[in-house]
Amino acid sequence: MEFPKSQVLTNPLLSLSTFIHQNCLRLGSELSSRLDDTKRTLSRRLQRPPLPVPPFAFLSQPKQALAATLSSDFVSKTLAGTAVYTVSNSSNEFVLISDPNGAKSIGLLCFRQEDAEAFLAQVRLRRKELRSAAKVVPITLDQVYMLKVEGIAFRFVPDPAQIRNALELKAADVRTGFDGVPVFQSELLVVKKKNKRYCPVYFQKEDIEKELSKVSRASRGAGVSQHIMVGSLEDVLKKMETSEKNSGWEDLIFIPPGKSHSQHIQEVAKV
Repeated sequence: MEFPKSQVLTNPLLSLSTFIHQNCLRLGSELSSRLDDTKRTLSRRLQRPPLPVPPFAFLSQPKQALAATLSSDFVSKTLAGTAVYTVSNSSNEFVLISDPNGAKSIGLLCFRQEDAEAFLAQVRLRRKELRSAAKVVPITLDQVYMLKVEGIAFRFVPDPAQIRNALELKAADVRTGFDGVPVFQSELLVVKKKNKRYCPVYFQKEDIEKELSKVSRASRGAGVSQHIMVGSLEDVLKKMETSEKNSGWEDLIFIPPGKSHSQHIQEVAKV
């Protein structure tokens, strides 16, 4: 189940040398402002007390660890199967925007295809040379992760519905909103298959609720939320990158939206 670097570099979508570097600061600022406005609106609406359990708390207690940390290849494989969407030109090169500070160009990656379509509409409006050539294309998170390792900068646009779900669960300080892409996890869904432990991590709260309803009556209905922990994709990946083997963090596996953990783990185990 390896993704050699040569495979990533030969994909025309992932070409590093011919990215578009024209400044698109106004577009970047508009999108950033819209995301901030959405975050502030959701924060004002949700006023629930915080949960007593910190995100992914049970993973914070390491087992006896070895010296080696998790490799980039290992981390990328845990992300396999989940697609995000971006905009490319006719040569399948990323259309980049400037970050809000104008310091560097970044790729915009949307968890909803409709958000990528909205980005495409803005690109066609602002960039005349791309009106007929630009298009929405999917790319998997394991490929995105390896590009990040190569030094390419990206910004995720999470699903607003999942931001709302995360704020409802977390709600530690609703005034600050939720930073990053929400991911959801539960101790009740940890499984062992072929002498390997798997801790499923979900991108959609609805998916984890469906899975929890299968394993315990106590995790059904209104009580399901108490069994769900929420964190951000970015923070979880950073923790995986700096954790040692046998720490528990190598057990994480990210479940693509709409899939059950049993189905995805079975597919991964075959590779």
